[in-house]
Amino acid sequence: MAETSDSAPHSALVLGIETSCDETAAAVVARDDTGRGRILSNVVLSQFDKHALYGGVVPEIAARAHTESLDRLVKAALEGADVGLDDLSGVAAATGPGLIGGLIVGATTAKALALAARKPFLAVNHLEAHALTVGLTDQLRPPYLMLLVSGGHTQLLLVEAVGRYRRLATTIDDALGEAFDKTAKLLGLPMPGGPAVEKWALAGNGTRFPLPRPMKGREDPHFSFAGLKTAVRHAAMHEAPLSEKTIADLCASFQAAVCDSVSDRVRHAMRAVITNFPDKAHRPFVVAGGVAANKALRQTLVEVANEYDFSFHAPPLELCGDNGVMIAWAGAERLSQGKSDMLDAPARPRWPLDSDAPKAIGAGVKA
Repeated sequence: MAETSDSAPHSALVLGIETSCDETAAAVVARDDTGRGRILSNVVLSQFDKHALYGGVVPEIAARAHTESLDRLVKAALEGADVGLDDLSGVAAATGPGLIGGLIVGATTAKALALAARKPFLAVNHLEAHALTVGLTDQLRPPYLMLLVSGGHTQLLLVEAVGRYRRLATTIDDALGEAFDKTAKLLGLPMPGGPAVEKWALAGNGTRFPLPRPMKGREDPHFSFAGLKTAVRHAAMHEAPLSEKTIADLCASFQAAVCDSVSDRVRHAMRAVITNFPDKAHRPFVVAGGVAANKALRQTLVEVANEYDFSFHAPPLELCGDNGVMIAWAGAERLSQGKSDMLDAPARPRWPLDSDAPKAIGAGVKA
């Protein structure tokens, strides 16, 4: 349950901790009374080597790795920012959604630090942190249309204000990041799957394999990637044994299908936004989440934004994946509104941004 003070602070210096999946991260961010922010430190430790043998993230291994490294990363973040615990305005941690073991590690550490330093604790929604990062990097304030594309979520949302989100569309099966990772795995490419597919696609022919464009042209606003992933598997089986040229062509064809499908869904959302908000002369469009680092997808969405007279915004590549900066910034935004959380705030493996959104037909629990 959140607490709200009588008057919001005019500035904030926040430590952010991120442990929702397989990156252990800590950062310190400053926010002034005008809403402008600065990154004072940013430390991220990847666990890819620990999970590579298994072809995917193992929750128990991830949680143990967070436990082993988080203390020294927090120390490094504080030293990098040249601040101590007493200098902080608050301590923030991602408390969901994500892998429950990792979330507990991060939340427990942040709560202990907040208690020891007598500072406010901020329980941050990992998805909200992605959604608000452009406030730090671009000084962009809501409202705006956002495409959230990550390993666990693919959604179109209206970001109406800090803490207020309206979901317009979601995936009815796989998230886009999951589809990239599974495509990489079936083609024998290393983790992380998304960057591997993107790298191989650069040398491929994106027209060689006529892969499907799921949901394209549908009035239903949602996404679907399971059928596309299955089509890649069938094509790979037909071409086996796979040459390097075929792997590159499959990656390029998959990526082209993704860009085509996603851009169609974004166009659908933009038309709805224009229809419902015809008086808005300024229409920002934000892309966030790990898959937002894919350069081909970015360029495609820049062109769509220009086509519909939206301004395009995305975090820099290093802030697209999971990081402590976005957690610290979301915490600072909440703290600027006078909000903090009790130390019994739970870790949540599921935590939708719009809990009132109607369930998409066929969608799973992560929708």
